[in-house]
Amino acid sequence: MKNISRYGTVLILSGPSGSGKSTLTARALTEFPSLSFSISCTTRAPRGAEKDGVDYYFLTKEKFEEHIAAGDFLEYACVHGNFYGTLRSEVAKRVEEGKDVLLDIDVQGAQKILEKTQSDPLLAKCVETLFIAPPSYTELERRLRGRGTDSEESIVKRLGNARKEMACYDKYGFLIINDDVEESYAKFKSLVITLQNSTKRLKEEPFHE
Repeated sequence: MKNISRYGTVLILSGPSGSGKSTLTARALTEFPSLSFSISCTTRAPRGAEKDGVDYYFLTKEKFEEHIAAGDFLEYACVHGNFYGTLRSEVAKRVEEGKDVLLDIDVQGAQKILEKTQSDPLLAKCVETLFIAPPSYTELERRLRGRGTDSEESIVKRLGNARKEMACYDKYGFLIINDDVEESYAKFKSLVITLQNSTKRLKEEPFHE
C-alpha cells in the first residue's frame, strides 16, 4: 500500500529440502525491494567469505546462552553441536519500519514462533505462514537424486525428514505445491502482494479528506 503506514509481514516459510523454497524466494527477493531474509544467529564459525551481520550474527556459545536466558529468541535449536536462532529484535525492528521479513525455518521452529504469537501482540499482527511442498514423494526423490551432490545416506535421511515435515502442512496458513516453477512463483508473488495489502497490519486510517 503506497503512502499508507503499515507494519511489515513476517512470512515464515517451511518445506522439505528439494521443495524449491530457495528458487522461489531468490526470485521474489529481486522483485520486492521491501522483502528480505532475517539474519539468524549461530555459534558456528564463519565459512568462506561469510560476514558477520550479513550472512549470520556469529556469537560465542556464552553470548548465545545469555540471549536464551533473557528470552530474546523467537526460536532456536542446536544442530550438529552448534546453536542457531532468530532474535525477536532482528524481526521486530524491520516490521515496525514496514519491511517484510522472510524466515526459512523448519516446522518445529515455526511452531515455536506461532506459540509466541499468543502472548506477543506484534507477532500476532505480523506473522503469516507458508508451506512449500513438492507434488509427490517420488518427485522429491527425483529432485534430490538429480542434484548429484548428496550421498545415499543423506538422501534417505532427507526423504525421511520430508515425510514428517509434509505431515504438518495443515498447521500453516498457506500452501504452495511446487510442481511447475513458473506457476508456483506466480502464486508466491500473488501471496506477497496480498499480504502487503492486508488491513491487519495498517498503522493508520487509510482514507484522507
